[in-house]
Amino acid sequence: MFEQTFKNIDDILHKDAGCGSELDYVEQTSWILFLKYLDDLEKDRATAAELTGKNYTPIIDKDYRWTTWAAPKGKDGKLDHHKALTGDDLTDFVNGKLFNYLKKFKQSAESADTIEYKIGEIFSELKNRIQNGYNLREVINLIDQLRFRTHAEKHEMSHLYEDKIKNMGNAGRNGGEYYTPRPLITTIVKVVAPKIGDKIYDGACGSAGFLCEAFNYLKSHKSLSTKETEILQKKTFYGKEKKSLAYILGVMNMILHGVEAPNIIHTNTLAENLADIQEKDRYDVVLANPPFGGKERAEVQQNFPIKTGETASLFLQHFIKILKAGGKAGVVIKNTFLSNTDNATVAIRKTLLESCNLHTVLDLPGGTFTGAGVKTVVLFFEKGKATQKVWFYQLNLDRNLGKTNPLNENDLAEFVELQKTFADSENSWTINVKDIDQNTFDLSVKNPNKKEEVTLRQPKAILEEMKALDEESAEILNSILELI
Repeated sequence: MFEQTFKNIDDILHKDAGCGSELDYVEQTSWILFLKYLDDLEKDRATAAELTGKNYTPIIDKDYRWTTWAAPKGKDGKLDHHKALTGDDLTDFVNGKLFNYLKKFKQSAESADTIEYKIGEIFSELKNRIQNGYNLREVINLIDQLRFRTHAEKHEMSHLYEDKIKNMGNAGRNGGEYYTPRPLITTIVKVVAPKIGDKIYDGACGSAGFLCEAFNYLKSHKSLSTKETEILQKKTFYGKEKKSLAYILGVMNMILHGVEAPNIIHTNTLAENLADIQEKDRYDVVLANPPFGGKERAEVQQNFPIKTGETASLFLQHFIKILKAGGKAGVVIKNTFLSNTDNATVAIRKTLLESCNLHTVLDLPGGTFTGAGVKTVVLFFEKGKATQKVWFYQLNLDRNLGKTNPLNENDLAEFVELQKTFADSENSWTINVKDIDQNTFDLSVKNPNKKEEVTLRQPKAILEEMKALDEESAEILNSILELI
């Protein structure tokens, strides 16, 4: 039911003059979903208070509650069309009153880790783009049919929401900006193996995939006590995100996964001076896929001991600094970080090897990130001891990765197994740091076990690949034309 509802919503938004792309569809669906979720949360809290004989004070004032303006019901439980706003009345109320009311929560909230603060922050970042009040009414009616009351409902909704983010990434612009393949995230979390009580951080959290997956991992490993549940809710997951839409997606994604008031801050992580980071600011675990290819301005570079315009290199310095001694990290980065010879990259590699134990490098094939043509590696390291040996694993697949043929968890199963003992195999090997060039600290992926085989490809395989590339090119072209 949820899946069809989302499809119907997209069809309505496609017709609206204010929504021009998949990004708009997700953004607009998100704020309405959030208000429906909030209404269900209030109902659950009111019921819990009643059972314990306490009074519950709702977060939202009566005039702005979902059941007042969005979905007032008659005695028969059906929508009361006389009370439900629609057309211009609805857009005037939403644009002129509702958003202004919800924005104010940011100032009145007790602290940043409350649901009240998140309400204020989300509605300060957003605006309603649905221009036609009748389209907005149709969308509200569809979302009103969704429920967030049971664990199963929330679980299904979180999966569908992630699918929407994935499709949005595939629709163009930079796919990797919003969506890191879930099988890769699951594998990284598994290898880093956080535990309850760890403070887990992603300074470039995007749609919060790493934090959501770490939450799932910790929740599913044992039955939790009330205290452990509270630790997971309030004192475990921390994120920062620069872009407004990604920030909203991250907050919504975590809420749908079951974290009521995510500790995600809307800020530019790199604007923070590394020299200002103190022990109290540090984390036990870093999980991240920082944006690559970006360029930062000179004033941002001043915050770092090693100056470079490359965003990912600045993030890596930030992650090393913000980890506690003994802290663990799994970070996705462009594979050129291992071999580039510019002064900044060489200096950062040297810093990483001297201040951390870079124990594992996972080399990923091209096409892992749909829509982003770069090759990437995952760096796994622990802070506090210098690197002696680095274990490499090269993921060699017998197929080309792409939108219709994405990475799956099974692809990474051998890596997870061999990594436990740093075993050598056809795809894995170990290097000694003292054997690498001590001037460049070059860590290029060079598999000594792989025999180069020259194999002629079958004409059928070549034609199939050409067809797949043509289809992908046509889709990208279509998504660009839709944006124009």
